Amino acid sequence: MNPRDDDDGERLWPKPPELPRYAWEADLRTAADIFEDSDDARRRRLLAGERLPTERVLEKPAAVAARDGRIYVADTVQRRIVVFDVPRRRVFAMGLRAPGTLAKPTALAIDAQRQLYVADSTLRKVFVYDALGLYQRTIGEPAALLRPTGVAVDAAGERVYVVDRADNDSERHRVLAYAGDGRLLAEIGSRGSAPGQFNIPVQAAVAPDGTLWVLDAGNFRAQAFDRDGQFLRAFGQVGDGLGQFARPRGIACDNEGNVYVSDAGFGNVQVFDSQGRLLIALGRASRKDKPGRYGLVQGVGVDETGRVYIVDQLFNKVEVLRRLGETEARALL
Repeated sequence: MNPRDDDDGERLWPKPPELPRYAWEADLRTAADIFEDSDDARRRRLLAGERLPTERVLEKPAAVAARDGRIYVADTVQRRIVVFDVPRRRVFAMGLRAPGTLAKPTALAIDAQRQLYVADSTLRKVFVYDALGLYQRTIGEPAALLRPTGVAVDAAGERVYVVDRADNDSERHRVLAYAGDGRLLAEIGSRGSAPGQFNIPVQAAVAPDGTLWVLDAGNFRAQAFDRDGQFLRAFGQVGDGLGQFARPRGIACDNEGNVYVSDAGFGNVQVFDSQGRLLIALGRASRKDKPGRYGLVQGVGVDETGRVYIVDQLFNKVEVLRRLGETEARALL
């Protein structure tokens, strides 16, 4: 899976003649990227004298989450959340005003009430904002969290899981489970390689059935836990082949319980079923900024429509892939 720069990108996965299941839809870099791009739409804007902003709004994107047409991107250099609000055709920022001011947002999660949870690894707590981007409260505190790099929440907002990556020489590699009101409920895992232990955990996601998935990067695996933090199963190993991991960075779940793992070493996102069986690999590493080609993959997210959002730090973009229904897929062949 070494980077190659001898192609013009890829827009369908898998490639024809196989029935495609995912299609490239857009790259998000500027406010203009969320507007209609048809000739008629452009003509109407020109006649109205409308000019779309073309400056890039991302500097170092790290994580992404999306729901109801709003795509939230954590930017660690700009110390804010950039929001691509597709229904309203606008881009705005969150996390710039006290008491919800961010320092280094590293992970995002959304519950069914559209509350946004932001893990801040510098301030060592999780910030919670409402659907309008207004600060609500914080969860966790610096005394309990050494270096939070991941956050996940169940649909009801009753369980908030914070991944504490800690330091390389620390024994406190674990996940802390909080109630929605911020009460600490449980501490999951410890440093190690046994089932249920962690070595550099980085991100987490909650499946529709409440299963907690933790990306255990130093052990090159994804681990599943029940609501109470009991170990269920794991998949993955170090390697350079499909179904293996090199530099895993992000994890997400879709409505069917499939697990998406982004890998900076491979420059792709691998999709597994809930039992860890590989379904498909999306994209690959490249030195060219083309559809389906990534320079430095970081976070990954999936929304309620099945769209996949892939963060690329080198090319400063969030790429959007659309999940295809069978009728639409056959029409593309």
